[in-house]
Amino acid sequence: MVTAAPQDQWRLLDVQAHDTRLTQLAHRRRTLPESDRVRQLRDRMAGMDDELVAARTAADDVARELDKAEADVEQVRQRAARNRARLDAGQGSAKDLQALQHELTSLAQRQSMLEDVELEVMERVEAAQGRATELGAEAEHMAAELGEAEAALADREGKLDAEADTERGARSAAVEGLPADLVALYEKVREAAGGIGAARLYQRRCEGCRLELNTTDLNRIRTAAPEEVLRCEECRRILVRTAESGL
Repeated sequence: MVTAAPQDQWRLLDVQAHDTRLTQLAHRRRTLPESDRVRQLRDRMAGMDDELVAARTAADDVARELDKAEADVEQVRQRAARNRARLDAGQGSAKDLQALQHELTSLAQRQSMLEDVELEVMERVEAAQGRATELGAEAEHMAAELGEAEAALADREGKLDAEADTERGARSAAVEGLPADLVALYEKVREAAGGIGAARLYQRRCEGCRLELNTTDLNRIRTAAPEEVLRCEECRRILVRTAESGL
């Protein structure tokens, strides 16, 4: 059986208060709205990065398509220019000149068709590049927003960490000098009882489980020595007697 001076048992309530506060701070740190905001922005950034890569790849593909279309048009233009020069110079027989004239007509039709293709590809290039530029601007804006959110999160976490450090220091001071077996029992009970190892007996009610003690348990507590460390029969937490216990 663990025994401890009444004042040491009362001090155990201070230790419990610090532990409860530390649990609350840890929960607040895990559930900060700033943390949710950062996660949301990071998820959106990941999707935006994928979309931006796809848009830039599409723009590059269309740009290469435009290069080919322009090269096709230029090739036809050069061939037409050579034929026109030969025709203007009157080089070759009448049959050759007639063939050149016929080919010039075909080349003109071919050039017109290729220029239409070139124009259509140019429009797609403009659209693809515009989309990539738009997404790039959105990504930059989102990156700035993420940076601000991360800074706000770090600030909140830093303040909570500092508060927790202060609380841990106060907790260490509260534990200092307490009997080792009392602290060991408290830690064991606290781990098994959801973070609450010691509770005040207030107006015949255990403040750990919130249940009122029956007459038999109250009589047992009344006759117990002040140094005896008592346990609640319902929740098994350490019961600390005070002037307000209702005994």
